Amino acid sequence: MEDYDDIINLPHHVSKTHPRLSMEQRAAQFAPFAALTGYEDEIEETVRIVDGKMED
Repeated sequence: MEDYDDIINLPHHVSKTHPRLSMEQRAAQFAPFAALTGYEDEIEETVRIVDGKMED
């Protein structure tokens, strides 16, 4: 921790020019990087296939 002793107790920076993002805005900003993009679509497709086989 010695490497950061000079900055560890400084206050958190707050920009004077950019307002803080809401939680919804932050989520939308990072949504394109979601690891499971398309996961729900794959689950729905699997359910459709399995349901189709069960009806046969």
